[in-house]
Amino acid sequence: MLIVGLMSGTSLDGIDASLVDIKHYGEKTKVKVLKSISIPYDTTIKEELLQVMNIETSNVQQICSLNFKISYLFAEAVKEVCNQANISLNQLDLIGSHGQTIYHMPKTKQPFVNSSLQIGDPSVIAYETKTMVISNFRSMDIAAGGEGAPLIPYIDWLLFKSDTKGRILQNIGGIGNCTVLKRSCQKEDIIAFDTGPGNMIIDELCRTLINVPYDQNGIIASHGKVHGQLVEEWMGHPYFKKSPPKSTGREQFGKQYTIELIEKYPSLSVEDFVATATFFTARSIACAYQKFVFPTEKIDDILISGGGANNQTLINMIQSLLPNQVVQTSNEYGITADEKEAVGFAVLANEYIHQQKTNIPKATGARQSVLLGQMTLPPDGDVKQILKRAGLS
Repeated sequence: MLIVGLMSGTSLDGIDASLVDIKHYGEKTKVKVLKSISIPYDTTIKEELLQVMNIETSNVQQICSLNFKISYLFAEAVKEVCNQANISLNQLDLIGSHGQTIYHMPKTKQPFVNSSLQIGDPSVIAYETKTMVISNFRSMDIAAGGEGAPLIPYIDWLLFKSDTKGRILQNIGGIGNCTVLKRSCQKEDIIAFDTGPGNMIIDELCRTLINVPYDQNGIIASHGKVHGQLVEEWMGHPYFKKSPPKSTGREQFGKQYTIELIEKYPSLSVEDFVATATFFTARSIACAYQKFVFPTEKIDDILISGGGANNQTLINMIQSLLPNQVVQTSNEYGITADEKEAVGFAVLANEYIHQQKTNIPKATGARQSVLLGQMTLPPDGDVKQILKRAGLS
């Protein structure tokens, strides 16, 4: 099966697209990444997304429009990754699209209900690419009482489990999330949860204070001083006291949270602010392991992926806090840190076609294992042909 995985995360960097050749399914899955690209959002789209994610500035007309506008960008990403790989669209079997999360409230209070919203309508993507799309991966887990996150632990287990080493797969996008795989890990042994902020606060500080999108390679943080007392104060956030399963997002650690920090500490230099926020991310990750992982599991390796893997200052801080583990990126295992999540959604699409239940109830809090995703066919799509290609007919 030739499948494109699409991912756009909470950091709003842009759209990651990976063209993947996948053979078999479940524990027999074999993955070969043919091409991965990243298409940055332009300033206008990023600003529109930030507006609809903010309760104070969001409106239904803008959400309605963006749901379709961003779909065309996803479709273009599919076309471009296939073009760069010299694969025609009619050779493509499937697309797995996560969409763009604009709001996530997995544990809310009345009058609201637990929910999560990803925009990027699959019908547009299917029509533009003439390819079946599997999307909306979070909803069934939430329907089953889970938080709809994290979604990648099943993929981490398929691709990175080891009989000789205990591993943590730590993704650092806008939010940080980890998958814990003990030695000879079985599916039911997987532990996974969001550790807290990833790049989100760092990026917002850079945008607000000096009008740059992010701290490239951690250069700004490397010139600043970490204010340890502030980090300890920020670690008092209620999220860090919660036990897994748990998930978080921009609603707790986004622009509003960052602006409040800026207003509270007006005398802090940009370099010191970014350095302190970077250490806050590192500290939240290390504390999550020390509280919820290390007491029960022997861990040898920490494999970092996501945009945070490109921030060497952050990686160094994490290693300094975890001297007994080897901290490295997923690049060492054949899937780059930047492409891992997009590859993951290609795999989840393949698992959907093969009717494999891919949520991890122990990680999401769902009452049972469920099939994740929904299928959208293009106008002339033939589901029987897809199933035949997948070896299911």
